[in-house]
Amino acid sequence: MTNLNVGTTPAAPARPIVLGLRQNAEQFILLVAVNALVGGMLGQERTVLPLLATRTFHLSAYTAALTYILVFGVAKAATNYFAGTWSDRYGRKPVLVAGWLIAVPVPLLLIWAPSWGWIVAANVLLGISQGLTWSTTVIMKIDLVGPARRGFAMGLNEAAGYGAVAATALTTGYLAEAYGLRPAPFLLGVAFAALGLGLSRFVVRETRGHAHLEAADHVARADGRHDHLHHGLSNGQVFAQTSFREPALSSASQAGLVNNLNDGLAWGLFPVLFAAAGLSVGRIGVLAALYPAVWGVGQLFTGALSDRWGRKWLIATGMWVQAVGLALIAIGDAFELWAVAAALLGAGTAMVYPTLLAAIGDVAHPAWRARSVGIYRLWRDGGFAVGALLAGVVADALGVRAAVWTVAALTAVSGLIVAVRMYETHQRRATSAMPTAADPRPSRAA
Repeated sequence: MTNLNVGTTPAAPARPIVLGLRQNAEQFILLVAVNALVGGMLGQERTVLPLLATRTFHLSAYTAALTYILVFGVAKAATNYFAGTWSDRYGRKPVLVAGWLIAVPVPLLLIWAPSWGWIVAANVLLGISQGLTWSTTVIMKIDLVGPARRGFAMGLNEAAGYGAVAATALTTGYLAEAYGLRPAPFLLGVAFAALGLGLSRFVVRETRGHAHLEAADHVARADGRHDHLHHGLSNGQVFAQTSFREPALSSASQAGLVNNLNDGLAWGLFPVLFAAAGLSVGRIGVLAALYPAVWGVGQLFTGALSDRWGRKWLIATGMWVQAVGLALIAIGDAFELWAVAAALLGAGTAMVYPTLLAAIGDVAHPAWRARSVGIYRLWRDGGFAVGALLAGVVADALGVRAAVWTVAALTAVSGLIVAVRMYETHQRRATSAMPTAADPRPSRAA
């Protein structure tokens, strides 16, 4: 294993920089915990905000009610791009701390908002914060583990984040039923922001040196696919490769966008659909939590499976499973069927979410990987805005169920694009299918 010693300070000897999950277990587990807090900041809104829109602020048009998701998606998508660039330029930790500072006022605005405009403003800040914090924890974990267990690492990261979304959505549903829609559910967000900021500022360590180490010892693919993707790409070239030109990167970007398009629909309209069927706030909270709960727990397994089975077909199949879940939501009218549908939607998303990030990490050179991750997340989280706008317009014109059917169809088509356009990105899986010998160099990280 390659070691790189950094400079020392009078207080302590230098820490050797090594790649691998086991070798960096302490910091990796800490970052998993930080990302759970990031997810909790998002989860505080999942059950309560759609009901605030209709019951407290009396918004009748779906398009107007979904404005908070639209601005959240735009803010988070744009910030994702800059998070990757700033992480390369200034380091990962300063970006993470800045994201938590921006998160601090969000729950306070949600508690005290006298008008819907305050809710929208809070979600602009939440989108910026999520773009900085979630992107940076992803990049830092990819830095730490190296290439060998990237899928497993992303599975743990996303499981922590969306497991916390689920737990917080469920808890806020019961708090809202017991104590009202405000302020009790959002007091959780106050605690999450304080703890996340403290851990990020005082305990988390910088990981940019790990990416530099991997770049210095980067191993080319045995099949020569990425020979043109050298380390010296400009920001514009990285954007073009990730968004349009490189088949795997661009396929992942469109699948990420569609995935979060249907998540935006689930966030904004599912509680409204369930409430119209007469479900209590507590039961709505259960359904709102079930989808991200299956999503979160499932990623503990699907990320690791992508390291063993490969990325491409796990992504394509996951998109199709999501489409089936959405179709069941559209035809359902009872809690039990909706619970099955939410579980299917969560299972499909679990197959896709960490695998897409792992695929980006497979293809992007370590020298511009943070930028590529940021651009992928720009497209992916832009799906929140597209989903809110599309779902709102279709729901206002044709009803909520028609909006769900529309998104189900788009999700199925996205899976087809992955099946046709994407190649297998995981090197061991890709080279094992070749008639010639695979890269003989052993893995550098446990």
